[in-house]
Amino acid sequence: MALPAADATPGLPGAPVRTPVRATGAATGPALWPAIARRLLSRQLWVELYGLPGYALTLRGGGKTVAFAASPRDPRPHAPTLGKLMLGGRLTLAGASLDLAPGADPFNRICPTRAFAIELHEFAWLPSLMLNGERGAREAVRLTQLWQAGFSRWSPFAWAPEILARRVFNLAAAARRMGQVCTEADRLTLADLLARQARQLLRPPGGVADRATRLTAAALAGCVLGGPVGARLRARALARLGPALAQAVAGDGGHAARSPEAALELRLDLLTLEDALAQVGETAPESVMAALERLARGLQRLTLPDGRLVALQGGGPASVARVAAALADREAAPVAPGPGATAGFRRIASPLLTLIADAAPPPRGVWGGTACAQPLALEIVCGRDRLVSGSAWTPRAVERQALRLTPAASTLTLGDGSLGEPLGGWRADLLGPRLIGAEIKITEQHREAEGAVWLELEHDGWVRRYGLLHQRRLYLDQRLDELRAEERLHPAPGHGRGESQAVRLIAAPYAVRFHLEPGVQASLARDRRSILLRGHSGRGWWFRTDGPDVAIEPSVHVEDGLTRRAMQIVVRGSARTDAETRIRWKLNPAGGAGDPT
Repeated sequence: MALPAADATPGLPGAPVRTPVRATGAATGPALWPAIARRLLSRQLWVELYGLPGYALTLRGGGKTVAFAASPRDPRPHAPTLGKLMLGGRLTLAGASLDLAPGADPFNRICPTRAFAIELHEFAWLPSLMLNGERGAREAVRLTQLWQAGFSRWSPFAWAPEILARRVFNLAAAARRMGQVCTEADRLTLADLLARQARQLLRPPGGVADRATRLTAAALAGCVLGGPVGARLRARALARLGPALAQAVAGDGGHAARSPEAALELRLDLLTLEDALAQVGETAPESVMAALERLARGLQRLTLPDGRLVALQGGGPASVARVAAALADREAAPVAPGPGATAGFRRIASPLLTLIADAAPPPRGVWGGTACAQPLALEIVCGRDRLVSGSAWTPRAVERQALRLTPAASTLTLGDGSLGEPLGGWRADLLGPRLIGAEIKITEQHREAEGAVWLELEHDGWVRRYGLLHQRRLYLDQRLDELRAEERLHPAPGHGRGESQAVRLIAAPYAVRFHLEPGVQASLARDRRSILLRGHSGRGWWFRTDGPDVAIEPSVHVEDGLTRRAMQIVVRGSARTDAETRIRWKLNPAGGAGDPT
């Protein structure tokens, strides 16, 4: 976990910390009500059952664990900095800090934010603390005992499935080393605490979307706990893990949620489980090894030349070190674009230009909790500089749900509207903030020739409101490292006939946005149609367009759950709904004879 960047801002300029979601008119529809009813009934049932005074006794199982059998290695890169700060009395999580006196109980304090409370109960601080030698391990034991004193009994927040899974994972990875600085009695108590929480992971409730993560954590705990107790727990979790992985990991290596970061985190979890199984003398099941292989192939395709991931559909770019750790067992070889898309993302490339386009609809239903209403969104890396990006929203930026809307991506919007919105209010409390809105159909054409690639994408998301299809045409000259593109709005065949044509809008304002990575410099040329872009390397690239109005405006970009200041190029104009509108733009290296002034 990294410390917040110096230029991290708590909110959008001139806006409150919580970014409100502008209503788009998306209806939940009758199909959602059965899910709401089932969730209402099941939640009340489990709250009543798990809240019974004697429920904790059912988690004890048969027998006691007398030793820890494994010390699994989590390949995630962790720095000891946060642990050092904790030992000094300052706890920093999710971009917020809490000052603690020596020996204080952080679980008995008011947390500065909900995100802070989530990471506190996930034991997100534990890996960093364990890097601070014996003193860190002893403090980890003390904090774990404090948590047990206040939260050993089931509660809806501290024992929520997604929080419980991360806590069990972090605790399992550190338990054996923590046990080495414990008394015998404390070691037995720690083992019992881990076993009871792991057993809870095998019980309802819990969503389909994070089932593989929960079962991986339970299986990891089963490896760490010695004797028959650990063996039984491990066998039960592994038996269920295979079908869960089949649901979560597609054949192309993409995650069912379409989040590249979700695929990254799942592979890191599975690598830890594979190591733990080897330590107890077992071979990972074929389902785990197959999922690891598929995820590796997908992540290689979704890793851009800057060493980070595509930051679309609820996944952040992650750090170079984190991505490298997930792929450390793979040979470092150039990634060929390949004939198909991965997780719905199409990649085209030249020696200096790499482009990823979102060529599939956002996930729906149970997999839509992190989906973004941003069809045809782009990310462009020039050399090793990521120039064009998006908001990079992730679930860690829980207060920034508006960044899941269409204007927060590098794509076209009509009327500054959005093609969907996250579920809000009490419905979101029940089902999670899944994306709602009309289903979007996307078509794709991809052609290659010597030295050139064509990619044409089209979606019908704007047809219902404006009768217009949005087509994005991309032509990459691989010899010149030049990208030429056209945004085409044209009437949908057959739309507007009949009575509704009388009230149809004549025109609609459009905006084509190109969100820039934080730190990218943008300078508007005198012709007011060209913008010089420079990334971290200092190399210049020209962005040109024939759009009627071009501006450089403020934007934001999510990084480690915090919003950072950024800029965006916005091309605005008006499109008739009964005719075709074309907006052309181009990206090419600076330094040529035809550069603007």
